[in-house]
Amino acid sequence: MFLKKIDGPRAVTLPDGTVMTRADLPDPDTKRWVASRKAAVVRAVAFGLIDREQALSRYGLSGEELDSWTDAVKQHGEDGLKCTALQRYRQL
Repeated sequence: MFLKKIDGPRAVTLPDGTVMTRADLPDPDTKRWVASRKAAVVRAVAFGLIDREQALSRYGLSGEELDSWTDAVKQHGEDGLKCTALQRYRQL
């Protein structure tokens, strides 16, 4: 079996005991960013699966956009990333 050489870990263990691998990350060509995909990128960066610069270049994100996702998850959990609830969470 051949494993492709990559920089960084192939998998990380999250605080709840689940394992997140690079296969769990959204496709680099993602156009529709739902809350679960945003949360996967935030978790991957937070727990060291990919670094911040890799996330920005892989998904074509701005630093501000990734920071806003991270802040929303810290303050409100994954629900803070939902567009339909955006105004409710921003007013608090």
